[in-house]
Order: sequence, then structure tokens, then C-alpha cells
Amino acid sequence: MNGDECRDHFASQRVARLATVGPAGPRIVPITFAFDGGNIVSAIDDKPKTTTRLRRLTDIANNPRVAVLADHYDEDWSQLWWVRADGIAQMVEHGEAMERAIDRLAERYPQYRESRPRGPVISVSVTQWSGWSAAET
Repeated sequence: MNGDECRDHFASQRVARLATVGPAGPRIVPITFAFDGGNIVSAIDDKPKTTTRLRRLTDIANNPRVAVLADHYDEDWSQLWWVRADGIAQMVEHGEAMERAIDRLAERYPQYRESRPRGPVISVSVTQWSGWSAAET
């Protein structure tokens, strides 16, 4: 897949997986996200969590290099594909940039219109796209 195809496939998905690296090794969590062509944003929302000190936030503070993976599974394996966005993450905790990111998320997910996330927002500046599609093999 070329870069444009990767971005289009990625943006078509409703959920992705965020991979970070901490002291104990890699960690991966599912995320909701919005994509504006250059940055992927995801907010820490109000869904129940065991703690507010999320390891992904600590991981990013210590090592901002992350990967975000979106994929499509189908029983017809000729329809399978995956796309990975490698990038540099930063925490956005207030201000206009955070509000814009949450606005984009609310446009995409009705749940965020009903219960706007308080953040913080994780913003990933994509540095590289890679992907695979069974249709192209």
C-alpha cells in the first residue's frame, strides 16, 4: 500500500490500537481516534478505568515514539488489511489544541458529543506509514 492508501484505510476504521513502550516492555491498548491527515488524536475519556495514572501516559512521557495500528478482518481473507502509523506522541492537556482535538473526536463519535472528554489528549505526529492488503498480494 502507498501512503495515501494507508491513510485512507486507517481513517476508515472506528478503532485502532496504540502501542507504547514502558520499562517492562511494549504495551498496547485499543483507542478511539480522529485523524486530520497528519496527526492522530485520542482522548482519555470518562469510561471506567482502574486508575487515572494510565501507563500509556507515563510511557509517552518517557518515550514519545509510538505506533498506532488499524486493521480490517473479514472471513473472506482476500479482504484483510492492516495499516501502521509510526510517530511521535505528545500530551495536550489544555488550550485551543486540546479543544480542537476533542471537537474532531466529537464529530466522529456521538458518545463524545454526549459526554465530552476532559482529557488529556494524545496527539501523534505521524512520521511513517506502512501497510499490507491481501488484495494487493
